[in-house]
Amino acid sequence: MDLLLDTHSFLWFAENSPELSLRAKDKIENINNRCYLSIASLWELTIKVSLNKLELQHSNAL
Repeated sequence: MDLLLDTHSFLWFAENSPELSLRAKDKIENINNRCYLSIASLWELTIKVSLNKLELQHSNAL
């Protein structure tokens, strides 16, 4: 299944937030599904960070 994540779903998943439903988390974590993030979401994140309305956590795990 192809999944297009919206900005909130992506952030909630990345932060392991309880705001994301268990059903959505299971679908994102399913290796048989392909997850996509819109370029508009990246644009939205960039704007929020530049306006200091969003602080992203840095990770050294690659």
